[in-house]
Amino acid sequence: MAEVILRNVCKLFGKVPVVRDFSLNIADGEFLVLVGPSGCGKSTTLRLVAGLESLSSGEIYIGDRLVNDIHPRDRDIAMVFQNYALYPQMTVYDNMAFSLKMRKVPKREIDQAIRRTSELLRIDQLLDRKPGQLSGGQRQRVALGRSIIRNPHVFLFDEPLSNLDAKLRIAMRAELLELHQRLMTTAIYVTHDQLEAMTMGDRIVVMNEGVIQQVDHPETVYDHPVNLFVAGFIGSPSMNFLDCRILQNGDSLCAATDGLRLKIPAGKQARVQSYVGRDAVLGIRPEHIGLASDPARCDCLAGFTAVVRVVESAGSEKIVHARVEDHSLVARLDPHTRLKTGETVEFAVRMETVHIFDKVTGQTLM
Repeated sequence: MAEVILRNVCKLFGKVPVVRDFSLNIADGEFLVLVGPSGCGKSTTLRLVAGLESLSSGEIYIGDRLVNDIHPRDRDIAMVFQNYALYPQMTVYDNMAFSLKMRKVPKREIDQAIRRTSELLRIDQLLDRKPGQLSGGQRQRVALGRSIIRNPHVFLFDEPLSNLDAKLRIAMRAELLELHQRLMTTAIYVTHDQLEAMTMGDRIVVMNEGVIQQVDHPETVYDHPVNLFVAGFIGSPSMNFLDCRILQNGDSLCAATDGLRLKIPAGKQARVQSYVGRDAVLGIRPEHIGLASDPARCDCLAGFTAVVRVVESAGSEKIVHARVEDHSLVARLDPHTRLKTGETVEFAVRMETVHIFDKVTGQTLM
């Protein structure tokens, strides 16, 4: 196991910056997830740690070694790819044994390591098969086994579950986490799936256009996003955003927009006092909008009337798309809620949970 440190890491493709001034300490044994939209630089960052891409500037340490100029095979890392990267002509046994044979490990030790690892991953019945005879989930286990058997200091995962179907992805997420809890090896995991990031990471790093936007525990990133990008990217359905103006209303403040005037809770007013008379962006998560008639949702509420546009039944919840004047809002409601398209409904917002952002910089005011 080893700590991984990135200091002012930059990567240019030609003159185009792909990773910009990336600095981060990844603790020994930590499971860190890099998440962001396609093209944000997360896979490039992983490849820089692996040595598959060269740095434009900056430093990368694995343990106490500066690895900038060290060949990938000598960095003591193991990488699991999206497409499994198995040798199709080899059996599962030979795929797992390959890296140990290259290191001249005795045959008896290789066999013992393969038997031990294959039992851990429940692929001991597959050792004589070739990758083409395996399901996607089985191939992913073999790819994991080939990495585990090397006993590396650091695991690198590049969207390893994206080729699996939804049900298998959920099962493999749990297996990966259980495996990490057993091995406690430092892991860096790349995904564009924010749900995957939230459920797997000890910490998550939200990236956009090569820049770190926020690094923290998943719950903190969700509850306290630092800017509009993070607030909109993390969470499904996404946070509702409304352009508004902060107004003084007697002794209190409110966020006002066409058709809505929502009172800001007393505990949050001091933070936005300097924005009175200025434009801002109000952020409301769908689960913090409920029906005004629901007594369980009526603490510190601000009400509004909206017209139901679409009702999506998702089994465990109902996703309701509604319109207030020119604004579209999404609410996450109880699955037994009965609403019809075109119906006018009284909704309420739990105002102690809302977010307010600077309209120009996108930074949170809360």
